[in-house]
Amino acid sequence: MKRTLENMEEQFETFQILNEEGKVVNEDAMPELSDEELRELMYRMVYTRILDQRSIALNRQGRLGFYAPTAGQEASQLGTQFALEQEDFILPAYRDVPQLIWHGLPLYKAFLFSRGHYHGNQMPEGVNALSPQIIIGAQYTQAAGVAMGLKKRGKNSVAITYTGDGGTSQGDFYEGINFAGAYQAPAIFVVQNNQFAISVPVEKQTAADTLAQKAIAAGIEGIQVDGMDILAVYAATKAARERGINGEGPTLIETLTYRYGPHTMAGDDPTRYRTEDMDNEWEQRDPIVRFRKYLEEKGIWSEDEENEVIEKAKEEIKAAIKKTDEQPKQKVTELIDNMYEELPAHLQEQREEYKEKESK
Repeated sequence: MKRTLENMEEQFETFQILNEEGKVVNEDAMPELSDEELRELMYRMVYTRILDQRSIALNRQGRLGFYAPTAGQEASQLGTQFALEQEDFILPAYRDVPQLIWHGLPLYKAFLFSRGHYHGNQMPEGVNALSPQIIIGAQYTQAAGVAMGLKKRGKNSVAITYTGDGGTSQGDFYEGINFAGAYQAPAIFVVQNNQFAISVPVEKQTAADTLAQKAIAAGIEGIQVDGMDILAVYAATKAARERGINGEGPTLIETLTYRYGPHTMAGDDPTRYRTEDMDNEWEQRDPIVRFRKYLEEKGIWSEDEENEVIEKAKEEIKAAIKKTDEQPKQKVTELIDNMYEELPAHLQEQREEYKEKESK
């Protein structure tokens, strides 16, 4: 049933399963996950938090290029990806590299992407994904197109895409959800509302009470989820996927989350626009701490197990960056060749000049 403008506040009440203390507050909505699957979710969140910490350190050492921190958004990112099947397509934004890694992108290729190497944008066979989109919101129109293609080919799969709260101010956001809605394309549009588009607070992005309610204008399903609650995120995405493959159209999911670090490592200073009280408030909602409490209460997670994950992550990250360092450096001629199918005359001349230099 499509949403209407009636009873807006009640319709878009935040969906939650685990509260900040790790207690179940919505038993009826609990997803059917085995203990092993619950442990796997925790494993991935802990691993990704360590990956974020190490990536920041590698960036500061000059061993990585562009990097957008992910700490705080693990539940939002990994809960959505865990609800997917391998045949589903991911169209990520630049902060959404973790989803690609857990969908099958080798870690060393994720590091190559950060360095701007074209191999980092080449998805292995069987990994249905596009490389992270740098242009804000562009992935929304692309996702609508990919989803439409899946529908036309009779595929039993969906296309999922991500943007931040600032991305909802872009024209591509509205065009994407409107097109997908008009053609009932199997798309899932995720808005990771981490409260700030770089330094601009969400209340200056829109006069709407929620970002989820923007789904109404496109005639599609919309839901606001506690983005620090991985079970709620997973359940909402799983339901959205079912709607998509059953021909019920796309879904817009707003996840209320928070990035603990800067927007990117390219000079952003979050202390200029975020208060210490705000940081402390959101740290109390930490998705890993919350889920840890829940799993420990069930007796299926321990400090020793978490430490094992941490050590494993560190070793694998160390090996991956070593493999990244061993890859041949990208040549200017390779950059030119990958930009055009048919080179214009001025680039043909430049390519020949660089080819001669590279051969020396």
